[in-house]
Amino acid sequence: MPKIDAKTMAMNPTIKEAQGFKYIEEGNGEVLLLIHGLFGALSNWKHVLAQFSNRYRVIIPMLPIYEMPVKQANLEGLLAFVTAFTQLNKLEKFTLIGNSLGGHLALMYTLQHPDKVQKLVLTGSSGLFENTLGGSFPKRGNYEYIADRVAYTFFDPKTVAKTYVDEVFSVTSNIPKAIRVVSIAKSAQRNNMAHELSKIEATTLLVWGLNDTITPPLVAHEFNALLPHATLRFIDKCCHAPMMEHPEKFNNLLEKFLQGTI
Repeated sequence: MPKIDAKTMAMNPTIKEAQGFKYIEEGNGEVLLLIHGLFGALSNWKHVLAQFSNRYRVIIPMLPIYEMPVKQANLEGLLAFVTAFTQLNKLEKFTLIGNSLGGHLALMYTLQHPDKVQKLVLTGSSGLFENTLGGSFPKRGNYEYIADRVAYTFFDPKTVAKTYVDEVFSVTSNIPKAIRVVSIAKSAQRNNMAHELSKIEATTLLVWGLNDTITPPLVAHEFNALLPHATLRFIDKCCHAPMMEHPEKFNNLLEKFLQGTI
């Protein structure tokens, strides 16, 4: 039988299930907890998983965006989910990394549990301003519209696999799922964190696409000004998901941040 190295395993991870949670967990050592965005998936973080799981315990929970009770389909409901997940896994000291809506949740969690978050990484985070697909009821049954809106979140539309567009189209065509998406997106827009960011003491890395159309560079500069211990780095020819569009550059910045060299 051919030997399968750690990187190959990380690129094809096993999804675990425990007490209603679905997640990926690979590696040992210091914990990196990764939170995806509104239309995100576990695979969004596959390059981070592949590079860091040989030295860190990398954990990626699947947010229950499409299954949670409608009345709980908001940031508070998702924050409760993340909190319960960290309790189940007995996570005490870790680096918290969030993209888009996941960054927003990471900020809220850090404010509630400052003793648990040692370092914070935000990339394309909501929390101040975002121009998102879920801000209004998505056009159901219009595949070209959905494909265009998904492509809008990437600098190079070829980054987006057709299977991902198909998945988003399936979600937006499902009324119960679409209602949850809209409810969560509106909750994110209501929860502006400008007046709370100064309370966050965790050392923070901001990694932003210089061509981000959802949370533009001005948003990154505002985060950098409001967070007391933030460092901002831009990636050129990159939009809303740097860890997907430029994984090598994103991972290089994350590596330096974890090692304390930026």
